[in-house]
Amino acid sequence: MSYPQPAPLPRRLGLATATAMVAGLLIGSGIFRVPAELARHTGTPGAMLLVWVVGGLLTLCLAFAYAELGTLFPRNGGTYVFIREAWGRGAAFVFGWTFLLINPSAWAALALVFAEYAGQFVPMTDFERRALAVTLILTLAAANYTSVRLGAVIQNLATFSKVVALTALALVVIGLHHGDAGALAGALSWQPTSAAGFLLALVAVLWAYDGAASACSVAGEVRDPHRALPLALLTGVGGVMAIYLVVNVAYLWVLPLDEIGRSPLVAADVMQVVLGPAGGALVAALVMVSTFGALAAATMADPRVFFAMARDGNFFESVGAVHPRHETPHVSVAVAATLACVYVSIHSFEALAATFVLGIVPFYALAVAGVLRLRRSRPELPRPYRVPGYPLTPLLYVVGVGTILLNAIVETPWITLVNIGVSLAGIPVYFAWRRLRG
Repeated sequence: MSYPQPAPLPRRLGLATATAMVAGLLIGSGIFRVPAELARHTGTPGAMLLVWVVGGLLTLCLAFAYAELGTLFPRNGGTYVFIREAWGRGAAFVFGWTFLLINPSAWAALALVFAEYAGQFVPMTDFERRALAVTLILTLAAANYTSVRLGAVIQNLATFSKVVALTALALVVIGLHHGDAGALAGALSWQPTSAAGFLLALVAVLWAYDGAASACSVAGEVRDPHRALPLALLTGVGGVMAIYLVVNVAYLWVLPLDEIGRSPLVAADVMQVVLGPAGGALVAALVMVSTFGALAAATMADPRVFFAMARDGNFFESVGAVHPRHETPHVSVAVAATLACVYVSIHSFEALAATFVLGIVPFYALAVAGVLRLRRSRPELPRPYRVPGYPLTPLLYVVGVGTILLNAIVETPWITLVNIGVSLAGIPVYFAWRRLRG
């Protein structure tokens, strides 16, 4: 059964903006914060690089699958729409419920990292850092409330700036430093300390690679989506994977692995070794640009999920409103921003990142599995793009995420089970919602 398409927003976004959105969402805080966690969990330099490769390949599998789904259903809502078309309205509601409660944690995590690095320039108390994070969220939400074009310009400029700056940072570090004291100076071991630790490291890496799925939430506003979406997804993910590997080589070129494991601000520490105090300041500015750009892209993409839910009858009707003058989903933007501000006040970065990955990534796997289901149940649908390596590509992603989730249940049971509980709670809520709506 095909569900009715929500009233569309204008298709104003081109290939360049779609690609910038993918890269902008992918490059946020992860590349600056998770290397310390990866060094602790993997235990060897080679394994630390390998986990980035594995996470990148899994994300490419996701991008291949979402490219097929996005060209099948080029509508606002992304994952919500894909799950609804493949698995039905109930499954889509449970995703939307989970997304509503968990996704604002990603906004909050990005805003907190921005504020943390701003503290390198202006000393702030914890309350002041959180206040700055809230201010950033509200400012970007206001831009996307009033204009899609303004939101696109902000995130395009921020994405271009951080891609250039991050690449330059890595090349400067490798070119200027002799590397004899870094983790790469000795023999390179690819063997992780433990399989469980490697899988836990993948949770952090998937946070750093998250963004491809969210970019599909604006598919209903992309011009020529049958061509633009696959190009944006594959170019964005492939390019960011290459950048991440070069940056991590730079980290390992300068610092021993144990120092990386103790450094929550590893990029700043690396640049301080290479360029002195000025290097630390440069990195702080880069992190602020990076997290700003990622949050700008998220502020544009994520409210479209709530918008699609409301238009579909799975959320309050008012959230699906389109501003009569600005032609933006203004109410859904306001709802998402409000929830993110609440998360800023009650969680740390690490808890926010783990909460997001373990809560949302299983639904990405469900959407990817939808490629397999739709190929069987609706073979007549025109498919402008088909997943290469089908069915192995989507199966690899589903099995990989399942393995990571099972390991997380054993290694971090509290966070994992709470997220599972949040999702399962959506089932009775769905039936209650249907009863209330008659």
